[in-house]
Amino acid sequence: MTKSIMFVGVGGQGTLLASRIFGQLLLSEGYDAKVSEVHGMSQRGGSVTTYVKYEDVSGEKVHSPIVDKGEADIIVAFELMEAARWVSYVKDSGVMIINTQQIEPMPVITGAVEYNQDIIGKIKSLGINVITLNALELAEKAGSARSVNVVMMGAMSKKLDFSLESWEKAVKDCAPQKTLDINLKAFELGRNA
Repeated sequence: MTKSIMFVGVGGQGTLLASRIFGQLLLSEGYDAKVSEVHGMSQRGGSVTTYVKYEDVSGEKVHSPIVDKGEADIIVAFELMEAARWVSYVKDSGVMIINTQQIEPMPVITGAVEYNQDIIGKIKSLGINVITLNALELAEKAGSARSVNVVMMGAMSKKLDFSLESWEKAVKDCAPQKTLDINLKAFELGRNA
């Protein structure tokens, strides 16, 4: 049986770096893993999704990184509306880790529609295991609002059975050198949130 993780967010939130960090962790631990990126108008604040699939203890090989509806063990949502958009992809025994940040899409900005209210409550009402955190606040505390992605990785690390040292090494291997201290602090804050 393979494990499936999805990272969903808005362009500029760092979903690609998050999947790169996780992919690096898996490779360094000797797992067969596949990563796929889907960019939808990401440079204009559009939806960005990355899929990561890896073998679990059964040793079953991964043939495709694509995650279908009801297949994701974990969905890491960097933004509330993206959590709502992808909720049907989490499996019954899965978990959603959701940043409470709201980034208004253009139809909301122009007043054509209203931002959905009580997204967390609606997701919980589906019986889904939900973990929420204010990753933007924690990222700012770490030293940069741009480290929301690494805060979310820290939160996700508590749900997976990899050592803290392996996670930190993956962050060091993938994060830009000039922001490494901030990203390590962001990871720690997310892990302890």
